[in-house]
Amino acid sequence: WYTHKKQSGGSGQYAKIAIVIEPNPGKGFEFVDEIRQASIPKEFIPSIIKGVESSMRTGIKANYPVVDTKVRLFDGATHPVDSSGFAFEIAGKAAFKEASSECQPIILEPMMSVEIVTPEDYEAAIQGDIQSRRGIVDNVGNRINLKVLDCKVPLANMFSYIADLRALSKGRATFCMEFSCYDPMPDSLAEELIGKKK
Repeated sequence: WYTHKKQSGGSGQYAKIAIVIEPNPGKGFEFVDEIRQASIPKEFIPSIIKGVESSMRTGIKANYPVVDTKVRLFDGATHPVDSSGFAFEIAGKAAFKEASSECQPIILEPMMSVEIVTPEDYEAAIQGDIQSRRGIVDNVGNRINLKVLDCKVPLANMFSYIADLRALSKGRATFCMEFSCYDPMPDSLAEELIGKKK
């Protein structure tokens, strides 16, 4: 439960909501209104969503936005005079921040699908280099007299890769990459990143 209450002379601000936050892997943000018996009028629901989305954009760990989250609104209360859309927006923002502090959020990092085409002579060196970048070689195939390595590598470790690949293969290997997904960042790197953001 979160209650936003402010009184300053004239009409005040009042909004009370109860939300649950759940993971929503790969499905983005989803807001589910489970209010029964109209404890919160329908016209305030968009304000709650706006507040929650605002809090998600500013993040809960190292100020990175929150993704793949389901928020269920299951109860609330209003005041006949002091409740407003603005009050419910503030309540949505603060309720998400408060509830998310009780979760165990993780930092995700972008992973790239990388295809490397190389003469066989350089395959071992290139695989070793990919592993040193925290990458995984998913498959090794053949294309005419060349080896094709399908890999998944964190984007953060792919900067300057073209120069390194040229050096490893004497300029004979090529690669292409595209975004694959977001994966959890290793705890040690996440803690280092959080330390830099403080």
